[in-house]
Amino acid sequence: MPPAKKRPRSYDPAKTRAAVLAQFENVRTAVADLTPGQLALPTRLGDWTVRELVAHIGVALLAVDRLLDEPEPVRQDARLTDWPAAIAADASAIAGTAHRLAAGHPDLDAYLADAGQRFTARLDAHPSGRLLPTSAGALPLTDYVVTRAVELVVHTDDLNAAVPGLDVPYDRQALATCVRLLADALAAKAPGGSTEVRVPPFAVVQCVEGPRHTRGTPPNVVETDPLTWIRLAAGRLPWADAVASAQVSASGERADLGPYLPLLG
Repeated sequence: MPPAKKRPRSYDPAKTRAAVLAQFENVRTAVADLTPGQLALPTRLGDWTVRELVAHIGVALLAVDRLLDEPEPVRQDARLTDWPAAIAADASAIAGTAHRLAAGHPDLDAYLADAGQRFTARLDAHPSGRLLPTSAGALPLTDYVVTRAVELVVHTDDLNAAVPGLDVPYDRQALATCVRLLADALAAKAPGGSTEVRVPPFAVVQCVEGPRHTRGTPPNVVETDPLTWIRLAAGRLPWADAVASAQVSASGERADLGPYLPLLG
């Protein structure tokens, strides 16, 4: 008999919303005093400067405003775990928008403040089940807000890497949400039960085709910390480099996750 399908992970809408806003405010506070020289620094995102990265972080919230202005889809036709891979198709448009917004908003703090206010107002005005036409397909508003936590955490790490000493803090709930969605996306991309991926204290998933273990320590185990996992999933850190530097512990013949990473398009 095949194993029963695991029920999709659920997220508390109120906690997710609070986490998104907390992480957004962490970023806004940290970048408010950046100098023109710091805003002109390069990032690990192609030709983006820090200014363009900050502008894109505002888009993470403004996207909710934009999608709510679109006609509501008739039915949900996507899963939350479809979203990470789907954003690849939007890469060039995302880059163009970041450049345009960075050039058009010299006062980044005012721009971010407006993004936060719009996000809050639109969530207050719409039910969590309202469908949005996202790049992955039609998803409920509550699910799309989960993706906003992923965007903010990933780009917070990008900011910290770009600006020496910036050290933007991570809201614990936002970090947990990001880790869990990306772990579930791995399990969806590489379904199976032969390998256990552990990202303590936030997530444990089983993935990769092969013999399924039923008790005791599984034969194939991957373990790492939350930020390393996020960098792997987002394509900021190559799998081989993470293993070689002992940022990841991988044991067993099916513990090589390299073929499945990155997860974010």
